[in-house]
Order: sequence, then structure tokens, then C-alpha cells
Amino acid sequence: MSTTDGEFAGFDPVEFLEAAVQHDSHENVGPMREFLCETLETRDVSLRVDDGGNVLATRGPADAETHVVLNTHIDTVSPHVPFERDENGNEAGGSDVIRGRGSCDAKGPLAALLAAFFAVDPTDGRVTLAVTPDEEVLSTGAYELVSGEDSPTRDADAVIVGEPTDLDVCTAAKGRFQGTIHLTGANAHAAEPETGVNAVAALESVLAAIRTFGERDDTPPEHPQLGAATLTPTVVSGGEATNQVPADCALTVDRRSVPPETADEFHAALTDQLQSAVPDDVGVEFRFTDRPTPFLEAWDTDPDAEIVDVLADASGGEVRPFTAATEASYFAADAPTVVFGPGVLADDEGAVAHAPREYVRVDAVRAAARALEETLRTLVA
Repeated sequence: MSTTDGEFAGFDPVEFLEAAVQHDSHENVGPMREFLCETLETRDVSLRVDDGGNVLATRGPADAETHVVLNTHIDTVSPHVPFERDENGNEAGGSDVIRGRGSCDAKGPLAALLAAFFAVDPTDGRVTLAVTPDEEVLSTGAYELVSGEDSPTRDADAVIVGEPTDLDVCTAAKGRFQGTIHLTGANAHAAEPETGVNAVAALESVLAAIRTFGERDDTPPEHPQLGAATLTPTVVSGGEATNQVPADCALTVDRRSVPPETADEFHAALTDQLQSAVPDDVGVEFRFTDRPTPFLEAWDTDPDAEIVDVLADASGGEVRPFTAATEASYFAADAPTVVFGPGVLADDEGAVAHAPREYVRVDAVRAAARALEETLRTLVA
């Protein structure tokens, strides 16, 4: 591997981040993707945008023995929060910070990944940068990325997913499934309730089944990194008139899964639990929320994997689980996958990512870039 002159080959990740935050990408990622492509086009890299809107850039020979994929996303949640640079940010103990939507989720991690990507020029290994367009919504880009015949993750030896982890190396995350339990009964006059079948009243047995779902004989053991899965009722609706026995009721539930549970396994287990709990005269069906891409399932990587050791040594961070769902879920089946980056999801004052006060420390962006560069030099030299 050859070494380029100057830190990050003359690329300033903080300068890039300042501009990136000013490209709002909560409704349309087009301008931000164009800015990213323009940045990449100034370098000697192989660049393309695929049918899923993913930006793909590669350095190193196609037949390299070692292949590392760097991934993050350019979309952000709404609403847009304007850019601001504060050299005395009180939320970071007086440190230099960049505020604005995407500063930590995930344009800060993107800036660090880019710096490392530009800083190395592998001759024996290969590095692919794969940036997705809609992680915050449906992950259609990531699904396209792993589904194609030329998927860059299929022959990867490691995948690093950029998210705000406070420079810790995250090796697992819970999955998230969402669906609705539909109960059906029969309408009747509320003055003669015994002549109908009350779907709302059947919620009592449904809620009991949810509370005891983790006590089944076939319940998987707690995950060593993530603990136990959770199942939470979140939204309920039912009934049409205040003087009528309701014939319909719907309860939405949120499942935070742990390995090795899959979406199909959860669906089958919950359906069985509900059918055993609900009275025979009440119809019950559990349906996942419709979406064009698979749910982000739980995933884990061996904490002793090489990518974990190398990146943790370079960053000085802890090895721990990630507390939010990420597109790492799609990649972990192909290669050892970790989540890493500058910024935090929350601090002592409350939410940071997805919040109006979103920020990232400037020194953390540079530290992440250095750790990623050192990791690439170790893995793809």
C-alpha cells in the first residue's frame, strides 16, 4: 500500500462535514448525493451510482485477497436543522462542535469514512465505499446493495457501518419488527352485550399473552451482548359507536429482537401464542406492517473478530452493542460487521441524533478518521 502525502491525503473531513450539513437531505437526497459524487470525482477512484441510488466507489485491485466495505447513509430525518459551527459548544464541555441535521447521523461518520478512504491507496487489498440513500425510512438502497449479483458485501472480509457510537466499536444490535394484531367479533347493541362478540374486551387476553410471551418454553435465551428481546404494545384502535359492542379491534406491537430470532420465527411464535390465549369466538390474526424491504433483523459479530480488535485498538473505544437498528443488519450475513463513528445518539442532557440539538464534536470526527485510516492500513496493506 502506498502512502499519500499529508493527513487524509489533503482531504479535510471537517470542511466536508460543514458543507454536507448545509445540504439538507431529509426529503430529497439528490443534492447531497451530487455533492458526495463531486467530492469523490476529484480523486482517483472507480465511481458509480447503482439502480438503488447507492454511491459506490472503490480503491485497490478487483482481485485483491482482502476486501473491506465502508458503509453509511446520506439521508436524514425531518425536520432539517440548520448548520452552525460553535468553537465553545456547551453541550460538549466547551469543545468545538458542528450542529445541524445529519451532523452526527450520519454525515459526521461519512466524513470520517471518506477521510480514511482517501488516505489509503491499497495495492494488495481493496476498499469499497458504499453509501446508501434511505436508511431512515425503508432501506431500499441497502436492500439493492446486498441483493444484486455484484453486491460488494458478498466477498467482503469486513464491513464498517458509520453511525454515532462515540468512537466505540459496536458488534451487535437488536432488530425491529412491527405488526398489528387484528381481533374480530360481532356487533350488537350495548344494552344486550351477550348477543355480540366484543373484540375490544378480547384485548385483555391479548395483553396477557404479550406480557407472558417471553416465558414460553421455546423462548431463546438472553443474548450475551444484547440481553432479552422485548415486545411492546404501542397503538390501539377499535369500536365505532359508544353504544355498540365492537366487532373489530387492532393493536400494533413493537418487537426488538435478538439473535438468532428471525422475523418469520417471531411471527409464527406470536401467532401461536395469541391463538392459544384468545377466546374461541374471537378471530385473531397478526400481520406485519407492509414494507417493500425486509425488516432490520437482529445481528451480531464475534467480539473477537479481527475487525473488532483492530478498530478498537485504533480508536481506544469500548466494544459494546449498538442501541438502535441499522443497515448493518443487511450486511452481517455476508461478513463480520461493526458499527463505528463520531457522535452520540444521546448525552446526559437527552437525545442528540434525530433531535433539534443534534451535534458532533470536531475532534471526534478527526479521531474517527484517524482510527479508520489506521484500521484500513492494517487490514488491506
